[in-house]
Order: sequence, then C-alpha cells, then structure tokens
Amino acid sequence: MTAASSVEGRDRRRVRYPASPGHRDLALVGTAPRVAVVGAGIAGLAAATGLAERGCRVEVIERERYLGGRVGAWNEQLPDGTEVAMNRGFHAFFAQYYNLRKLLGRTDPALRRLRRLEDYPLVDAQGRRDTFRGLPRTPPWNAVAFALRSPTFRLRDLVRMDPRAAAPLAAVSVPEIYERLDHLDADTFLRGINFPESARHLAFEVFSRSFFIEPQRMSAAELAAMFHIYFLGSSEGLIFDVARDNFDVSLWNPLEEYLTAPATPERPGSVRFRRGVSIDRIDSRGAGFELTDDTGTTMAVDAVVLATDIGGLRRIVAASPSLGDAAWRARVDATALAPAFAVQRLWLDRPIRADRSCFLGTGGMDPLDNISVVDRYEAQAAKWARATGGSVVELHAYAAAQTVPAPAQRAELRERLLARLHAMYPETESANIVGESLLWRQDCPRFSPGDFAARPGVRTPHPRLALAGDGIRVDLPVALMERAATTGWMAANTLLRQWDAAGHTLHSVPARGRSALLRTLVNRERQPR
Repeated sequence: MTAASSVEGRDRRRVRYPASPGHRDLALVGTAPRVAVVGAGIAGLAAATGLAERGCRVEVIERERYLGGRVGAWNEQLPDGTEVAMNRGFHAFFAQYYNLRKLLGRTDPALRRLRRLEDYPLVDAQGRRDTFRGLPRTPPWNAVAFALRSPTFRLRDLVRMDPRAAAPLAAVSVPEIYERLDHLDADTFLRGINFPESARHLAFEVFSRSFFIEPQRMSAAELAAMFHIYFLGSSEGLIFDVARDNFDVSLWNPLEEYLTAPATPERPGSVRFRRGVSIDRIDSRGAGFELTDDTGTTMAVDAVVLATDIGGLRRIVAASPSLGDAAWRARVDATALAPAFAVQRLWLDRPIRADRSCFLGTGGMDPLDNISVVDRYEAQAAKWARATGGSVVELHAYAAAQTVPAPAQRAELRERLLARLHAMYPETESANIVGESLLWRQDCPRFSPGDFAARPGVRTPHPRLALAGDGIRVDLPVALMERAATTGWMAANTLLRQWDAAGHTLHSVPARGRSALLRTLVNRERQPR
C-alpha cells in the first residue's frame, strides 16, 4: 500500500474559502479568551486546534476516556489476557476531505500515518462485483468509466433513464440541491429516473448505508450531494486512505501532544483535556457562560463550542433554558438520530486467504454491509496476526435496527453476521474465535427527507456560542468526517471574529457541478412546461 496523498489534494478546481484577517495571537492584544469545547470528536478537536492557534485558552471536556468520538480507539483484553486494539469500526479518509486532512497535517504534514487502499470492491448477493481500481480521476469520465465496466449497468439502462429528471444528480449545486430534492427519499428518486435496480442496490445502497440509513429513509438531496462529492464534483479519485494503526496511535495521541505542549508561535494558546466528564447544563452569564458538569463542578468561560453528538446536544440544550431563543431551541430539539448500527470484530486463529481485499462492501446481504480484514492495514492487528498465525476481521451492520436491540436480538444478528462471513470467506468457517467484540451504538445524525432545512447551523443566537459536528448544517459540499472537521474549523472562525482574530482557510470540492452542459439541462428542467 502506498503513502497517502497530500493534505491539500490534487484537484485544481477545489474551492478555497480565505481566512478572515486579524490578530494571530490574542494574548498579545489583551487577556487570552477562555473557551470551552464540549466534545473531543473530530469537530471538537478541529475547533480546539483553530482556537489554540490564535492564542485562546481552551478547555476540552469529553465524556469518554478517549479522544476522537466515533473515530476513537481504546484497548481491550482477549480471554487469554492479551491486550488488543479496538475502535468503532472502519473509516475511509478520502483525498477530498481537505479540512480533516489539514487537521491531521498539524502533526503529520506528509500524512505518513495514513496509507492508500488500492481498491475497495463492492459485491452483491448475485456475486456481481464492482471495483474502483484504475478509474480516471477527471469528472465525468470517472463516473462514466465506472458505469460502463459495471456488471450491473448496461447501455440499455442508460437509454431507459429519464435524463431530464436525472440531471440534478449530475449537476449538483449546494445548498440549492436541498431546496430541490430534500422532500424526496433516495429510493423514490432513483426509481423515478429509472435508474437500474441492480446498480441501485449495489452502488447507491452501499454508499447510503455508510450514512447509517437505508435508501428508503435517506434524503434524495443528500444522495445527490454525496454523488457530487465523491464522483462528479471532484477529481481526487475514488480511492481512499486508512489509518496505519489504531486511531489513537495514528491520529489523536499525536494531536493531543501537539495541543498540550508548551506554546509555540504556530500555536500560542493552551489546551487542557478533561476526559470522563459530561456537561449537564450551560448557563448564559453576561457575555460568557457557566458550565456545570456531572460532578457539580462549574466553569466560567468567555465562549463555548458545543461539539457533541446529536443526543448530547439535545440533552444539554434542553437542560439549559438560557441558551438561544425558542425557534433555535426547537430546531435543536427536532434533530434526530439515524438507526442503530453494529460493529463486530473477531480475532480468529487462522488467516484470511491472501487474495481477499482489505475492505469489501456488500449489497443485498442484510445485515452485512462490509467486511474489513483489519490485520492487512492496521499495525497492532498485524502484529497480533503475525504472532498467532491468525487474523483480525471486522463486520459492519449499518442501520441494523431502529433502536439498540435487546440481548436476544443482538445474539441473533451476531449469528447472521457470522453466517454471511462464512459464506463470503469460507476459510473462516473452520476458524476458532479467539476473541470477539460486538459494539452497538446509536449516535449518528439522521439525514432523512426534510431534515436539512430544520438542522441547526454553526452560528447560534448567542455570538459566543457555536455548534460543530457532522449533524450540524453547513452549506458546503462536505459529508461524514469532513463535515465534522469543517464545522469544527468554522466554529473556531465564528468565535475568533468576536475578538478580531484571524480565521482559518477552508477548502471544499466545487459547490456546483463542473459541467456547464449538465447545469444547463437542470435549469431547463426547472422551467415550467
């Protein structure tokens, strides 16, 4: 596997959002502001970095014992007492995640702690296989080449599609696409344009479920934006990077060391982390705030970034009556969670066959969504596999249940996942399970029809309170981890303007489709007939 591509990417048409000018070190022009960042996931860490680099004193409060949020990591013990690495599952670091890669670049400028996966095939229940290896980078030829060589998409399918109705999929403009399609679900939209069913199940279902939601419940606007971000809006390519080691080792421990080290000209501020602490409420106090945690301890700060998951945001705002106005509080309360998902990691006493892919996406194989052979790319898993002659395998079941199920239902899903693994990789059927971890979580934001307009944004009614996270509205073409990082930097920029401090430059793929012809078709389609 090759090294990761650069922090800034290769696409010459990526959009640059310049930083606002101002002070580079607030401590030099007065007392450094004290800011609380609630949540140490990607969004909170980006916000903390942006603030500390302008001289703020930052307090990061995290309820878990680890950093990274849904990209966090920790250690567990196998039954024999061996300590092994564990996390919440596979994450793909795409080259067009410019703002996330900028954050990681603070401690790894060449991104050497990431490495490129050369392919991630998709397979459906009929054995049809799609691959992203060797596709051209330039839109629209990347999508055209993918479709032409796909076993699920034929020329006759292209002829049968409704080009006028399908035009918004190929000529996205953000945020206008939400005005146009956010009332529809993705499945209804794809059926309406006569998109071939087999291709719909394999390609689009795999991607929609990476948003932890089924196509029948996912917004068509989110689907179109996703198609733009990963296909027709970017020439970065469709292959992604993975972390070379568990997320704590590769990503967050180095960033914590950077943020808590003695001040430097590049980072004049200071950051303190408090783990294992939950914020119960936040009260407005003049121009600032007072936070109360679950131990009863209070903290006075000049500003706050709320970078929790959706459940935490709703809980804190509901318990904090002085925050915001009625309309804003209603928007926060209306946010919703995606269905629960499961991650099953297995430590097996036998190796996976050498020709198996590191990552395999599946379609139509409920409840299985993908298989990762972790020891092929993660250093600690590889070390364990070499020492034992075994393998470390991970199974994902996205959108597995509307809520976290009861123990009996969890046991049933475990057996179904194992059966899928044995069918896909028969060599695993005779392997003994040396260790196993089955995680159930329900803390991802929902992206259903109508959600976008009601979603709260980074700015709030209080100028010194900002929101960040992958469930927060941002009118840029970003998604998943990149949405979290982008809103984190934006939250920092929002607060820094209060003190006339310099902001941080951001990047994204183009906010509208790259093809003038396709945009013209969309505009024609929108005209009354």
